[in-house]
Amino acid sequence: MKLARTAAALLAASPLLASAQSSVTLYGVIDTGVEYVSNVGANGDSLVRVPNNTATVPSRWGIRGTEDLGGGLKGLFVLESGFSPDTGNANQGGRLFGRQALVGLSNQYGQLSFGRQYTMLFWAILDSDILGPNVYGSGSLDSYLPNTRADNAVAYKANFNGFVVGATYSFGRDAVNAGPSPAGTNCAGENPADKKACREWSAMIGYDSKTWGLIAAYDSQRGGPGAFGGLTNSNLTDDRLSLGGYMLLKNTKLGAGWIRRDNEGSPTPVSDLYYAGVSYDITPAVNLAGQVYFLNYHGSDNEAMLYALRATYSFSKRTSVYATAGYINNDGQLAMSVSGGSPGSNPRPGANQWGSMLGIKHIF
Repeated sequence: MKLARTAAALLAASPLLASAQSSVTLYGVIDTGVEYVSNVGANGDSLVRVPNNTATVPSRWGIRGTEDLGGGLKGLFVLESGFSPDTGNANQGGRLFGRQALVGLSNQYGQLSFGRQYTMLFWAILDSDILGPNVYGSGSLDSYLPNTRADNAVAYKANFNGFVVGATYSFGRDAVNAGPSPAGTNCAGENPADKKACREWSAMIGYDSKTWGLIAAYDSQRGGPGAFGGLTNSNLTDDRLSLGGYMLLKNTKLGAGWIRRDNEGSPTPVSDLYYAGVSYDITPAVNLAGQVYFLNYHGSDNEAMLYALRATYSFSKRTSVYATAGYINNDGQLAMSVSGGSPGSNPRPGANQWGSMLGIKHIF
């Protein structure tokens, strides 16, 4: 009887013992505001709205956790959901955990993970692209850059004393039809009749000293039947080669990069996107950041210049307000919108456009 009581006590205590070796965190960001965009459509109308996708960073909530398995080995998971704060709808094509849904293991040799997760292109440009997914930023010129994720993916990433390496391989990069849209490109893959269909792979190599870094990455997506973006069969690819770097100085961060794209689903397949930016802390609470982008299509008159500026005031580590503005100059037949906040704000071909936004962000 005494042995039975002891066993029962140990079983009752086992969840407490397990919890001491693991941690789970609930986190998130809510970021939105009011935006004005000029010169929309053939009539050059103006538009005032609350963007449904992104302001300075996309709104999201998530759960992440780790468990110490001993000997330096850890189990981990991430479940992260993106949403539109204007309506409360789920982003990434309506997925419950569209931003990340992964489980894996990590130790001193790196992290191996499985599920929906970022490709190496995301990690490669994370520091060099100063404004990142700002409503007036690189996503206005290449909508894939804020959406560098793949379903059904295996990923490895490691940092060996500053030398960073990583790779992903996806057996079916995007199972959601939300298009045509980068949030769901209708390319499920995992097809025994066409093993190349909708595969994705990426690789990264570089050096990151925490005060400066230089990182290169390659990201390749294959098409499949019914896929959006012109990639309608598995012989067509959309590839990006990225090279970027950053430097931290006193109160200042500098970043610059180049992305070469070869999209076989486009009538103008080869393009170059150049960007350079700076972020400066005027005071501990006030930050000013700006960036210039230049997009050029080979063998075409199509090109665009985008100028973006953002001022941020932080009330605390969690709550801040900001004002941001952007201006785009389209040439040739390009009709790119200055705003990556939501579709439907493109100007007429060859037209210029500017936008401005006042917003608030809270981190929890």
